[in-house]
Amino acid sequence: MVMDTLPKRSTNETLRSNMWRACDILRRDNNVGGVMQYTEHLAWLLFLRFMDMEEKRRVDLALLNEMPYHPVLHGDLSWDFWASPEALERRSAPELIQFVRGRLLPGLATLTGSSLARTIAGIFSDESTGDQNVVRAVPVCASGYNLKDVLEIINSIHFELDSDLFTISLFYEDLLERMSSENRTAGEFHTPRAVIRFMVELMAPQIGETVYDPAYGSAGFLVQAFLFMQPFARTIEEHTSLHEQTFFGIEKKALSALLGTMNMVLHGVNAPKLLRANTLEESMQGDSGQRYDVVLTNPPFGGTEGAHIQQNFAVKANATELLFLQHIIKKLKRTPNARAAIVVPEGTLFRSGAFAEVKQDLLQQFHLFAVFSLPPGTFAPYSDVKTAILFLKRPDSLLIANPLAREETWFYELPLPEGLKKFSKGSRISDSHFDEARHLWQVWSDYLSGNAERPFVYAADLRPHQTSNEPTPIQETFFANKQTSLQLSSINNRQFEPVFARNINAWIETYNDIASRGFDLSARNPHRVEQESRESAFVLTARLLERSRELHSMIQSLHAKLSQGREEVEE
Repeated sequence: MVMDTLPKRSTNETLRSNMWRACDILRRDNNVGGVMQYTEHLAWLLFLRFMDMEEKRRVDLALLNEMPYHPVLHGDLSWDFWASPEALERRSAPELIQFVRGRLLPGLATLTGSSLARTIAGIFSDESTGDQNVVRAVPVCASGYNLKDVLEIINSIHFELDSDLFTISLFYEDLLERMSSENRTAGEFHTPRAVIRFMVELMAPQIGETVYDPAYGSAGFLVQAFLFMQPFARTIEEHTSLHEQTFFGIEKKALSALLGTMNMVLHGVNAPKLLRANTLEESMQGDSGQRYDVVLTNPPFGGTEGAHIQQNFAVKANATELLFLQHIIKKLKRTPNARAAIVVPEGTLFRSGAFAEVKQDLLQQFHLFAVFSLPPGTFAPYSDVKTAILFLKRPDSLLIANPLAREETWFYELPLPEGLKKFSKGSRISDSHFDEARHLWQVWSDYLSGNAERPFVYAADLRPHQTSNEPTPIQETFFANKQTSLQLSSINNRQFEPVFARNINAWIETYNDIASRGFDLSARNPHRVEQESRESAFVLTARLLERSRELHSMIQSLHAKLSQGREEVEE
């Protein structure tokens, strides 16, 4: 059965206004005045309200099919018991707060049984102890009157109406954006939407494929993948598969798990396979369990893991970003189209030792078809660490279509807009900043498919010119003709326009050249002569910070080994 094309969705502006009013109510409360606190408070209330509506739908469906269904949130944990308009009339404001703290939250944290029950329990139990009997510090209003006012607004939401659900999903996205913008420590929950959209577009997940984020945070990648795939689901079976068998994620922190789960369900994905756990606790030695078609992620970096976690990986290291990279390599299916897009700190590109060993393994197992160097301030204001995106894919289809490209990697340096030294809170990266990259990706993709000539030059052919004041051949051509000499031939009766740029931002590195540099993947633009390649102080200090972090990590590792040796001697 073929489904109709999705109609343009409308919003309920009154509801949108009321939701921001709920934020204002929580903001003036003594307990939840900070943006992190009132965002989480509103998120868990919305989550329970949505679960109430979803469980009622499942009960009705079970009755229709004459099948049993036992709601997870039943009895005094049900929404109707404590938060419905009738319940709010029966209970005083102080009694409401007492019930929420004394019964509701402990009851949610100790749920057992079904996967849904365990998911809810994981959100509300204490992550630091791993004990379901310990309720984590969930933000709750100090004033029962404030809580009643907010619950009155939430009770007005009709999740069964598309306009209400769409309105809440848009509001929720804006709320997460505000949280990340106003609180520097909230960067772990947020990847700029423009970066996410670009990565999803290049990966282009297809109906029937599985999409995985090993550190899903607020689930931005999974939500965007769903929005990308949704228009292509034509049958009921495809819609069911998209909602129930497509999206997988793991998240360590309870707050992130709550925000991400809520983000998914508000966008209409009622049954994502989201797990709250430490991704890195799964052993990557031998069989790695379930594998996926597409990985989209911005895993945490800057953290460290202990020896018991490092034992799960072939290459031992305490840096979380390197462990996540190994995890992703093992989690991709062994199918020709398995692929990944990963945000990494710049240090991952140039660091040696264990990092070089993993990068070598990556290049040998996969075709690293693109490395995108992101400009300074891309993750402003939450992080000044300079980052890049790695795009990789199993090489099987490439070896058939264009085997010469197997050992070629396209490097692209995303330029800053004219007049900007870095992106910032006031000047953020946006979709339009990726326009050139999207065009060049299409050119590169056609080359990889064997339908075009090589569109970019080898870096090795340009680097000898960097040590002199002489312009490169391409720069000579540009100044002579006001355009580059790189012309694209007629392909499939379609003419590509030449790539115009005074500061050319694309080039190709070969496997041999990368290997000769100790698998250094740094995006050093070979088009720039020495005078033009002097980097800004911001970029240099960002790299110094990365170097110092690397040194700190090495000292920590050495200290741990010395401490272990000392204990053995004392024994």
